[in-house]
Amino acid sequence: MSGIVKKIAHSRKRNNGIGTNEKAFQYLNQDYEELKRSCLGRGRLFEDELFDAEPSSLGFKELGPYSAKTRGVTWKRPRELCSRPKFIVENATRTDICQGALGDCWLLAAIASLTLNKEVLHRVVPHNQSFDEEYAGIFHFQFWQFGDWVDVVVDDRLPTKDGELLFVHSEEGTEFWSALLEKAYAKLNGCYEALSGGTTTEGFEDFTGGIAENHDLNNPNPHLFQIIKKALDRGSLLGCSIDVEYRRDTVQLIRIRNPWGQVEWNGAWSDSSYEWRSVSDDDRERLVTRKEDGEFWMSFSDFLRQYSRLEICNLTPDALTSDDYKKWAEIEFEETWRRGVSAGGCRNYPDGEDMCTFIVGLMQKNKRKMRKMGEDLDTIGFAIYELPKRAKAGSFEENFFLYHGSKARSNTFINLRELSNRISLPPGEYLIVPSTFEPNKNGDFYLRVFSEKPADFQEIDDPVACHVKQDSEICAFELHRISTLSYLKRSKTLYKKRDTDNSGCMSSSEMRLAVEEAGFRLNNPLHQIIVARYSEQNLTIDFDNFVSCLIRLESLFSKILHSNKVSCLTNVLLYTFLYCNRHIQALEKDGSGCVQLNMTQWLSLTIL
Repeated sequence: MSGIVKKIAHSRKRNNGIGTNEKAFQYLNQDYEELKRSCLGRGRLFEDELFDAEPSSLGFKELGPYSAKTRGVTWKRPRELCSRPKFIVENATRTDICQGALGDCWLLAAIASLTLNKEVLHRVVPHNQSFDEEYAGIFHFQFWQFGDWVDVVVDDRLPTKDGELLFVHSEEGTEFWSALLEKAYAKLNGCYEALSGGTTTEGFEDFTGGIAENHDLNNPNPHLFQIIKKALDRGSLLGCSIDVEYRRDTVQLIRIRNPWGQVEWNGAWSDSSYEWRSVSDDDRERLVTRKEDGEFWMSFSDFLRQYSRLEICNLTPDALTSDDYKKWAEIEFEETWRRGVSAGGCRNYPDGEDMCTFIVGLMQKNKRKMRKMGEDLDTIGFAIYELPKRAKAGSFEENFFLYHGSKARSNTFINLRELSNRISLPPGEYLIVPSTFEPNKNGDFYLRVFSEKPADFQEIDDPVACHVKQDSEICAFELHRISTLSYLKRSKTLYKKRDTDNSGCMSSSEMRLAVEEAGFRLNNPLHQIIVARYSEQNLTIDFDNFVSCLIRLESLFSKILHSNKVSCLTNVLLYTFLYCNRHIQALEKDGSGCVQLNMTQWLSLTIL
């Protein structure tokens, strides 16, 4: 019940503009400004009870309590580590980031890349934070999480061992923005150890809200250089490229920055190579800096030979304010895979291709946070089908996927947080079907499409409706009628019709068809609730539960049809209030004790 209320409240906040980078959600309901004012007023430094200076914040296995790596760890504030700590010295640079005892180099590479774009950096690291003016031991950072920006508050107690920071630290030892950023990200994911192991693209996405794509350089896209140039036109995070005139010909070059700044390429087109002698003085002066700063040029062909993967993070339209950049058109869907309703697994069909380019990203939610509970990433993927002209939204024949091959699909089903692919198809209407590889896997997912040209998108689902008489108020006589043999006989006929194998039970998918035949058309969220409420552990529904479900639906829809406005029904409001009194405050308006719900929201709360 609390999950349904939370979802409704969250949706309302998003409709009011909360969840953007400018008005981020307060993570764990912690208000940075309010907490800081309170600490300054009391003359005390902030101590974060929701991510305390204790072993559980470090980890659960290798960094768990009493492990060798955490033995002797003490938590200290920057002022206990140096006399004059700084949040940021002048400008944030890649030298502010040195890896510690945690296997999160993927995250640090993403942080280092952030320092190259100040506009993007300050979306993550808000201005006006320091250890001098109004210091209260509290800092905050903003991260993108599955469609929303969240503001994460931390205190500045950092884990140390033998007097030095255990994890991320700056080269000078007096700058702490990167260590505090890492702590905030660890809090968001449950603990420091949850950050061990990952890909740079995951960090890119959580710092920008962009959609990342990977290119295998052992089998590169024939248009990869053009893809890179287009990505740069859109402000994407990746290395720079430029065409340089060389011996009256054009050569494709890539400029690369090693985030650690210690090792450079020393082959063709490196800082001191002879190839630059054939480039004009002006171009050479503009492009080449002869110092060991971790930045270097190499030919595109050498780049393909030496590297195995290219990661591009395509930014959302709001990430960059400059008109110099072209912008993607973006659409997003947040949904759920649920056993018995929408977790049907994958189907394998051949590909198709042609000419409108878009990127599809499928992301599974909150898996890193669940690692300490033993939960791992599911294997996920998607398929894209051309929509027949005769098909109506939400209406497909039972065997649609048996007789229609996919026009495109993800390159593979894989156990990553996000799977993304660049797709090209002719203009038309298409259906994207995201799924886990194996059926009956529960999970929440987030689907995004970035298109070069504006496109229309909508989620396909059944509208909620029923076919009961308009005057069907439930009175004592009609309640008696429901319990009569004729009602049971009609229900049994429906049940037997869908119990095709005569097992005495219906599957959850058969239940959906039977409920629809009984006159109730429900959408996916309502079916998920019905399956959770009326099915057995093996997702079957016996006859008794089927009848109970029909009676419940008829009773609820009769109230709706009689009132024409759910939120005005005194008995409905009272029923809802009694049902979720612990959570009602999240939906109240101005403390009135009343809530306004649309039909689907009200059914979600009362159908259980």
